[in-house]
Amino acid sequence: MALSMYDVSIPPFIRALGNLAAVLDKGAAHAQAQGMDPADLIQTRLIADMDPLSAQIQRASDAAKGCAARLAGIEVPSFADTETTFAELQDRIARTIVFLEQVTPAQLEGSEKRVIELKLRQGPVTFDGKSYLLGFALPNFYFHVTTAYDILRHKGVQIGKRDYLGLR
Repeated sequence: MALSMYDVSIPPFIRALGNLAAVLDKGAAHAQAQGMDPADLIQTRLIADMDPLSAQIQRASDAAKGCAARLAGIEVPSFADTETTFAELQDRIARTIVFLEQVTPAQLEGSEKRVIELKLRQGPVTFDGKSYLLGFALPNFYFHVTTAYDILRHKGVQIGKRDYLGLR
C-alpha cells in the first residue's frame, strides 16, 4: 500500500506535537525544581538572533496547522502569538492537535498536485503540494520542534532522544 499525503503529514505532526508537550512538561517541572522563574526558561534563546522557546512552540504549531490546512484547501487557523506561560504553550499545542485531528485523509487526497503559494519575507514562493510537504513544511516543523528541545536541554532539562521520539 502506498503512503498518502495524509500518512506522511497529519499523524507525524500529531505525534511530534504530543512529544513536544511532554518535553515542555519536563521543562516546567525543571524550572519549579530549580527555583527558576518559568518565564526565564520560556524566553531562553540559543543565541541572540534566534527566537525564544515560546516562539519555537508557536512556529511548530503554525507549521503543522498551516501545512494541514493548505494541503486540505481550507483556511489556516489563526492563533495569536501571546503565550507567555507553560500552560498557555501547552494549550496552543492542544488546540493545534485538535485542529489536526479534524483533517481527514479524504481532504488531502490529490493534494500532492495542489498549488501552494507562500508569502515569505523574501517574496512569494510556489510549490506543488508534494514539494511543499516534503521540502518545506516538514523540515520547517521539525526545525522548530528540535530547536525547542535544544533550548530546554541547553538549560539543563533532563530530556533525551527517547523524549524527542516519544519512547516513554
